[in-house]
Amino acid sequence: MSMRSFLALVCCLAVASIACGQEFKSGIEWPEPKVVTPGDKPADPPSDAIVLIGTEDLSAWNGGEKWKFEDGVATAAKGQIKTKQKFGDIQLHMEWASPDEVKGSGQGRGNSGVFLMDTYEIQILDSYDNTTYFDGQAGAVYKQSPPMVNAMKKPGQWNTYDIIFTKPVRNEKADVIAPARITVIHNGVLLQNSYPIRGSTHWHKAPEYDRHKDAESISLQFHGNPVRFRNMWVREIQPIEPTFVPEDSEMVRYRADWSTEPITATPPQESESDKEEAGKKEADQKKAPKKEEAKAEKAKPKKEKMKEEAKPQPKAEEPKQDAKKSDKPE
Repeated sequence: MSMRSFLALVCCLAVASIACGQEFKSGIEWPEPKVVTPGDKPADPPSDAIVLIGTEDLSAWNGGEKWKFEDGVATAAKGQIKTKQKFGDIQLHMEWASPDEVKGSGQGRGNSGVFLMDTYEIQILDSYDNTTYFDGQAGAVYKQSPPMVNAMKKPGQWNTYDIIFTKPVRNEKADVIAPARITVIHNGVLLQNSYPIRGSTHWHKAPEYDRHKDAESISLQFHGNPVRFRNMWVREIQPIEPTFVPEDSEMVRYRADWSTEPITATPPQESESDKEEAGKKEADQKKAPKKEEAKAEKAKPKKEKMKEEAKPQPKAEEPKQDAKKSDKPE
């Protein structure tokens, strides 16, 4: 490369750097994100996951001995089971299948459910060509929000749920100031998109927020149908927190839901043409009343104008003499 070409390249890069502007730096210092090794396949548990149903047994569950377990598959029977460990904010993966043989209809066909914090139910149901109420079919936040679509596989085939859940935010009095939120992906299809849960999911009454701890069990329901489960694991979500935040920074991230914080949008920068247009609008607005008065004056009938002109004009007041001064010359 010749010296002339080199200098031309340097000049181009300098111009491009100036055009791009100065790099924004927030001043916030962050810890290095920890390394998590993903599974060999997307459904396999990553290195920091807690396995709830794996290849060995149901020892992670209270009541697990009541269910049938064989070759890594747990089959619902004789009551609800709950995890021994308690959780708050989580990422949950699970696979489930309705019975191969179709029996019953509506809520009586392949019915179960996964409860987060032992309170908020995502419905499990054989919703393949099975009519029922929409906020009670597979992927629904039970009795609150139907799934956006029906992504159910045929009876007997394995379905996947990938769930992101954040617990409700409470104040010092334990009142909920930000709702729990849930995202549900069924067989790779989004069903619930950060849905704000209205409270506990009851069959017999309206939702309301019950008081519970910041961490509670995950539970699986037995609803009379031998629904099967396998490859179920959970990750506890721990938001990354800054190690240092400048006092003048407006980019502080809180653990509480951002919906509880006022968010002020940055006003857009006005170009010269925008300023000129705004100036014209302002001038037109000032002229508008005068134009309206002129139009109103023109619209008056001739007789009314003649009457106004014929009205006697008030005489100008004569200036008053200063009482302190004498009328006589000195």
